[in-house]
Amino acid sequence: MNNGLPRPVTAVILVAAGSGERLGYGMPKAAVPLGGEPILMHALRGVVASGVCSQVCVVLPADTDGLQGPLEEFRQELADGGPVLTLVGGGATRAESVRAGIEGLIEGIEAVLVHDAARALTPEYVFHRVVDSLAAGAVAVIPAVPVVDTVKTVTRTSGDDSAIAPELVTGTAPREELRSVQTPQGFRLSTLLQAHQSASRLDEAQAAAVTDDAMLVELLGVPVHAVHGSTQSLKITTPLDLIIAEGLLEGPLGIRWVEG
Repeated sequence: MNNGLPRPVTAVILVAAGSGERLGYGMPKAAVPLGGEPILMHALRGVVASGVCSQVCVVLPADTDGLQGPLEEFRQELADGGPVLTLVGGGATRAESVRAGIEGLIEGIEAVLVHDAARALTPEYVFHRVVDSLAAGAVAVIPAVPVVDTVKTVTRTSGDDSAIAPELVTGTAPREELRSVQTPQGFRLSTLLQAHQSASRLDEAQAAAVTDDAMLVELLGVPVHAVHGSTQSLKITTPLDLIIAEGLLEGPLGIRWVEG
């Protein structure tokens, strides 16, 4: 998988501070059980198994019930070798949580992968593709997959049209140019820092329109490259997503070891 180029010293910020309200478990998403252990632990094991980082900085929710025990056991597993495991508290927004992760980085880190714990089954080769792109010279790189659905742009209807339907189609986006973006998203640390410093100057409406770290980098006018992601990197957000993830874990080949 390695392109033969020297890789930057890399940390992974594993964002796990989401509330998980849409899953309906009454607990933070990171603590929701998947295959017998919290979603966070699947994500954390995948990051460490990829071998791409010197540090994993886990950004935790305010309520860590159900997570402290597994995290401490995992820390002990890493005692004989592995990345530094750092735990920090998350913020009120995802951007604040990422910034908390940045503040928790150790000295010497050159590149950062920002990864959502909700993408707990991301195959290891996706991490390698992102890091290899950084090694080749990218300062920002995201994994992405082609959009298979036809995508329409719409506007809200008004007047007599609102009695027909709530929205009116205004166009069809060219599907061949569209990609669904995933994580981990990789950045040179200096680029990510600059992007978040600029984000602090956005007004409330502008900040609400930003949906990932790559978008903050785009606002700087910095090129963002894309590598192939994986259809297996689903984001666990709804009860249906959780059912699919359970099915993937029970698959005969083991989801993490299937190239895609």
